[in-house]
Amino acid sequence: MAPSKIDDRAARANRERLRGYRARQAMHQYRIRRRARDNWIAVLAIVAVAAGATFAQLAYFSAGPGKPVASAEPEPTETAPPTGENVGSVPDPDLAEGRTWAGTLSINDVPLGIELDGAAAPQGVASFVSLTQSGFYTGVSCHRLTNGGFFVLQCGDPEGDGSGGPGYSYGPVENAPADDVYPAGTIAMARQSGDAYSNGSQFFIVYEETTIPSDAAGGYTVLGTVTSGLDELKTAVIDKGIEGGATDGPPTVPVAITGVSVE
Repeated sequence: MAPSKIDDRAARANRERLRGYRARQAMHQYRIRRRARDNWIAVLAIVAVAAGATFAQLAYFSAGPGKPVASAEPEPTETAPPTGENVGSVPDPDLAEGRTWAGTLSINDVPLGIELDGAAAPQGVASFVSLTQSGFYTGVSCHRLTNGGFFVLQCGDPEGDGSGGPGYSYGPVENAPADDVYPAGTIAMARQSGDAYSNGSQFFIVYEETTIPSDAAGGYTVLGTVTSGLDELKTAVIDKGIEGGATDGPPTVPVAITGVSVE
């Protein structure tokens, strides 16, 4: 017997319902897969952001006071010498005479009273005294200022960009604080990250207490302290800020060492 028209319509209706059901199931599965994919993308994005923030913080602090960096790792203070070895004509530590040296370090004509500890940091103080006596520092820029949880003004680079030095490099790290805390007024040597024998002519002045984590080479050689004039330096230089409103970079106002003497 031939199928009736009613049966044909019923069969077509059943097929339409089946196709609709399958389409809904396919869409449901697609939405599940897409939701899972979106969740994974969100998780990966969160992880990437967290990792990036952690890396930036670690890089900034592990860099220490070297050269200002777009990454926080300070650019090298000069061409890296072999680790554990002085390079060039490094002044004899005996020049420090194992005593306290007093003097004046003028920055933008702001006189800072300073004291250097030749007993605690004989190699660092001998180098600073030698460079001072030769007139090396006069007119040399202070190329880096930081104010983002890390409060230093860095000076002593004849190139003016953090890459220069006196033509020699030396170590080891001397007189670094055991707790990594550098009080306001600290004068310490800048060096390359992880290399205790990369000290040269660049030094930094801590204008607010700052914690600088030690790296593989240890801390940073503390030469001595600023005994007067720090508030005036803040007013004349620090408070003017950093170019572009950054937290690490060249000071807004040109800054240079206008005189230095020790005895």
